[in-house]
Amino acid sequence: MTSTLQPATATEGVKRPGRWLALSVLVLAVLLVAVDATVLGLATPYISEDLEPTGTQLLWIGDVYSFVIAGLLVSMGSLGDRIGRKRILLVGATAFGAISILNAYASTPELLILARALLGVAGATLMPATLALIRNLFHDPRERSLAVGIWGAAASAGTAIGPIVGGFLLEHFWWGSVFLINLPVMAVLVLVGIRFLPESRNPNPGPWDMTSVALSLVGMIGVVYAVKETAAHGITWEPVAAGILGAAALYAFVRRQLTLPAPLLDMRLFRNRGFSGAVLADLLTILGLSGLVFFLSQYLQLVQGRGPLEAGLAELPAAVGAVAAGLVAGTVARRYSVRAVVSGGLAAIGVALAALTLLDQSTGYPLLGAALLVVGVGAGFSFTVTADVILSSVSKEHAGSASAVSETAYELGAALGIAVLGSIVTGVYRDFAAPAGTPEGARESLGGAVEAASGLPMNTAQDLLSSAREAFVDGLTIAAGAGAAVLLATAVAAWFMLKDQRLDSRP
Repeated sequence: MTSTLQPATATEGVKRPGRWLALSVLVLAVLLVAVDATVLGLATPYISEDLEPTGTQLLWIGDVYSFVIAGLLVSMGSLGDRIGRKRILLVGATAFGAISILNAYASTPELLILARALLGVAGATLMPATLALIRNLFHDPRERSLAVGIWGAAASAGTAIGPIVGGFLLEHFWWGSVFLINLPVMAVLVLVGIRFLPESRNPNPGPWDMTSVALSLVGMIGVVYAVKETAAHGITWEPVAAGILGAAALYAFVRRQLTLPAPLLDMRLFRNRGFSGAVLADLLTILGLSGLVFFLSQYLQLVQGRGPLEAGLAELPAAVGAVAAGLVAGTVARRYSVRAVVSGGLAAIGVALAALTLLDQSTGYPLLGAALLVVGVGAGFSFTVTADVILSSVSKEHAGSASAVSETAYELGAALGIAVLGSIVTGVYRDFAAPAGTPEGARESLGGAVEAASGLPMNTAQDLLSSAREAFVDGLTIAAGAGAAVLLATAVAAWFMLKDQRLDSRP
């Protein structure tokens, strides 16, 4: 696709030597973030047992990373355009590794929430920089499509590696060890990246506007916090006030970007229907998926009694499907159409999530494994093509900002998904009929119920666990149905918004 936002230049036809080796370094950064995101779900039962967080604190542990990263992605993407994407990637990777140590040794729920927030600050530097560097490394559209497919496949591979490695660590070490696996990946990334990654930046970036940075951060966190708290506890003055403050800050951010000579985010990007459609598809897809995925590991371990390694292996089909689909998505989109591939992928995910509404405590693995495989294939097709559309819509000088918009949609969708769908699971779960003498902590989370049952008489413990697991599965199936509705509606919207969209096929 040739964007109307800028002309193609002759220099973009040059193929940079060493670009594939440089891509391998960027893949490590993607693995770093993907592994960290997936191991948390497996570690949640152990965190619940050790730190004894409340249900609300457990949700914050799960989503504060996404809150912070969503608030800072645009700012960090723009900063990378200004100071250099290689520089911000290497600094961010170093910080990511160091802060992972703080996560691993957190001794209270509050400290772990703080550590996850700081990890979000570091993580905000990584993903926009990797996609932006791909835009600058690969000027040939077909090569760029393949590179984006490999980038997406690496993220999917990380979702597979994370649970398996995390499951092994959880069976042999304490839960904090799942964060320490970031360290060797970070070390290799930094050492190899210094040598092989090229530097790139916007030659005329303008100043980095701190007022815009603050408005973006306050706006995103305020809105997401309001949604999360309202979904969990109903309408009260605190989330309403936070939502109003966040909306006002985002409005001021947009107004400021339209007046600045060198904005953090060029709002003209959204005039491109393909760009807007791709961003919206990413946001709603992750919203429909993330809340469910966050609780799936708990279902496998605390309901079906699988060990952490077995639970990690059980989730493998999703990653396998995503890797396979991501590698061929660009070719398929050129043969058919962008909207057919994206809408088809989203519809497939929606159907798979609808199938998960049939889950019960004793559901066999064939249904779950088949559904996860379809989810992975659909996500691999959709996310790879939308990322390619977004990168193709901008000049290479603004690749960081555009990539940041893509990643912001992803992280905002993740935060909202955990907040809204996660709150559905939590809300349904809390209403289960507990036997007399059940500790209050058993209603906070399923992990809390398992912990409480260990100190009760056998008959009472069995009654408690049976009721708690049934309520958890009920909440999970309702969340799966809500996610399916979101995905199917997004598939329809993408069909219309991505009409006539084409990937660039120039040699």
